[in-house]
Amino acid sequence: NRMGSISGGNTCSDYHADEKEHQISMHATLLRTEWQDTKLNMIDAPGYADFVGDAIGALRVADFALIVVHAVEGIGVGTDRMWHQATELGIPKILVINGVNRQNSEWETVLAQLRDAFGHTLFPMTVPLEEGVDCHECLDVLRSNQTVYAKDLSGQFKEVSPEGEDAEHVAEWHRQLVEYVAEADDALLERFFDQGGLSEEELRGSLHAAFQSQVFVPLFCTAADTNVGVTRLLDFIAKFGSSPVDRKTVSALKGSDEEVDIDLEGTEPVAFVYKTLAEEHIGELSFFRIYSGTLTTGESLYNTNRNETEKIGQILLLNGKERDIVDHLRAGDIGALVKLKNTHTNDTLSSPQLKVRLPETKYPIPNIHVALKSTSNGDEEKIAEGLALIHEEDPTFAYRVDPELRQTILSGQGDLHMKSVCETLERRYGVAIELAQPRIAYRETIRDGAESRYRYKKQSGGAGQFAEVWLRVRPGERNSGVAFGHSLVGNNVDRGFVPSVEKGVRTAEHEGILAGCRVVDVEVDFYDGKQHPVDSKDIAFQIAGKLAFREAFLNARPHLLEPMLDVHVRVPEAAMGNVLGDISSRRGKVVGMDAERGFQVIHAQVPQREMHAYATDLRSLTSGRGDHTEQFSHYVNLPQEIENQVISEHKKEHQREH
Repeated sequence: NRMGSISGGNTCSDYHADEKEHQISMHATLLRTEWQDTKLNMIDAPGYADFVGDAIGALRVADFALIVVHAVEGIGVGTDRMWHQATELGIPKILVINGVNRQNSEWETVLAQLRDAFGHTLFPMTVPLEEGVDCHECLDVLRSNQTVYAKDLSGQFKEVSPEGEDAEHVAEWHRQLVEYVAEADDALLERFFDQGGLSEEELRGSLHAAFQSQVFVPLFCTAADTNVGVTRLLDFIAKFGSSPVDRKTVSALKGSDEEVDIDLEGTEPVAFVYKTLAEEHIGELSFFRIYSGTLTTGESLYNTNRNETEKIGQILLLNGKERDIVDHLRAGDIGALVKLKNTHTNDTLSSPQLKVRLPETKYPIPNIHVALKSTSNGDEEKIAEGLALIHEEDPTFAYRVDPELRQTILSGQGDLHMKSVCETLERRYGVAIELAQPRIAYRETIRDGAESRYRYKKQSGGAGQFAEVWLRVRPGERNSGVAFGHSLVGNNVDRGFVPSVEKGVRTAEHEGILAGCRVVDVEVDFYDGKQHPVDSKDIAFQIAGKLAFREAFLNARPHLLEPMLDVHVRVPEAAMGNVLGDISSRRGKVVGMDAERGFQVIHAQVPQREMHAYATDLRSLTSGRGDHTEQFSHYVNLPQEIENQVISEHKKEHQREH
């Protein structure tokens, strides 16, 4: 009912506290309006790469994608990602260059960038005149005229006939548009050549089909904060945009592998949950699109992903933070359900008669990792509850308690993503946490063989403790862990103490010897020892086994191994040199390269130690257009200089703790 602004924190969609604080979209917000007697469901999705999960979830249920590009900054990593995601989903795209009223805006430069990236089927439907702060006039290619927008933010405009070069330009653009539309239909193309063109009626009648087949991708210019160009964009969407009718059937699975079609005009309800969100004072909301039938309050539907029945409570229509309760929704619509028992993102709700499952959305795996540190005691339960809820809401966020590193590791899409998790925990649960660099899971092993004859003896006035353990160690196969065995002969040691010695060795294996890291790739032979008829006990042989292993290990030229990651980096051609140089500076090794959709994909192996916050650094190197994935590959020898540093840091930390 009024114009809001991001700087004022009063827009309809960015209403969450974190969005107001950071002044960017961080959640996919459902909006609705009517324009020219057409109901529009809109999902305002984040463009910032850290919150890509919500954007991918929104695209999954959309009929078309409207991708916004900054008139000054041009293409971002989100532009590429959403373009290709929409293409894979088979939905049409509209592009908008927004901010043509900004200083230094370069509409023609950005258009050229976009055409280089996505092809020359990208076609301008409106063209700005007088770019910069006074921009309020556009050429309208479809209507072959000039629109002059009011300067009062109303979005009202008047149409005038262009003159001079402007008239020539709009006529040429219009002619090209007619050619694009004719290409979408063979019969129309024939009439185009026979008649030397198309009538306005033929053009408008076929524009929808041409948009659906994407023989051309419409591009609009806007200055959203002054309400310039938005009206004509909405006119195009209402008249020629996609609706559920354009994709009447979707494919689903029944049982384990039977593929069935779900029809928009079907009578049995089928709905897909694309997002869940915990709202204050309401509880958990499940955002859904209904693909068939009618969903009604009070009915029971079957969750085919969980094999559970859900009773439908309140059905909400949302417009930002405004909620209207309705008693039903029909196929094609989008809404939210309140407090479902056990339904989550990616779940399908269908009638018990159908029991079908729609394809799940694939989310990117986390590529940045941080360690969580609580700043106060007693908050562990709140933190665990909060992290579980945040993961439920955002599948691109993950966490785990790592017993080896003795840390809680948070994983996500970028620094801001991790910061928002901390802010959410503090806001919802009142817990304060800090983030730190995660420890690295180094491994300890040996280069040579060695022996130890360790005697453990303790007298404390009563019964004493005695055990003597003779061990040999030697390097084992890579990735073989610690292999324990014995070759005892004679009666020097009772065979009943063998498990005790092994238990001691296993304790040292897990505690580490050089730097508190797990021992790997070592073969251990317990070959002899001594015992006392009274003082030899299980605990004595455990301690002797642990210390004998430690002594032999230290005599066998021990060293550290570090984890290597397989890293796949997707970058624009222009950024290749910078990215390759950066990988080299991280002790990385490039193992291959591929071309992919106008990008170069670099395949490399990089030490995990060097990859902290790489996602953020990569954006800086590629002007926001690069992204990467990483996963564990193998262990290699850690360079001596770094090994000394790791061992020294461990000793200092050990001293602080004790």
